[in-house]
Amino acid sequence: MALTPPHSSSRRRAVFLDKDGTLIENVPFNVDRQRIRLAPGAADGLPRLSAAGFVLAVVSNQSGVARGLFREEALAGVELGLRELVAGTGATLAGFYYCPHDPEGSVAAYRRACQCRKPASGLLRFAALELDIDLAASWLVGDILDDVEAGRGAGCRTILIDNGNETEWRLSRERLPDHVVGDMSEAARLIVALEAAGVRNGGTDREVA
Repeated sequence: MALTPPHSSSRRRAVFLDKDGTLIENVPFNVDRQRIRLAPGAADGLPRLSAAGFVLAVVSNQSGVARGLFREEALAGVELGLRELVAGTGATLAGFYYCPHDPEGSVAAYRRACQCRKPASGLLRFAALELDIDLAASWLVGDILDDVEAGRGAGCRTILIDNGNETEWRLSRERLPDHVVGDMSEAARLIVALEAAGVRNGGTDREVA
């Protein structure tokens, strides 16, 4: 069985969102719902994307599980918090997909290389199967180049939010975003405008280094 669904105009379009630094403020290894806050621009961007017909899904590395910083069960509360925040903007979160693994983790059950940890594209591919998503008609928005690489690997168009969270800038063809913006609001406006104009191919429109 193929992991990626074939392209079909009947499948849904999605915007895949990195969690920390993109959808919500970046608080490392946080599972406390009281500390989860929407990132700048998200309150405007999320309903804009939803109104344009996009399915919204989070794709997130959660290596804190493998590192023994919190139990995997704690992520259920995180998901509830995310769904509440997104619903508060008038949008809906269709799915929360996370990778608990880390090849250097301290918890043996989660200490392994995998195909779901970004920059691999497994989370997006699994979400596409479960949510009936056309990856070629979808977008990935993230704040580091590992997100971009995951999106490109899945066949999505990609947007980098350049908010200072990318510090290494290991650029390559596979890690070059289609567009670079300042926050989630700008990302949403760009996606909606390009879709309305029928633009299917990107091309980096700001310097990324």
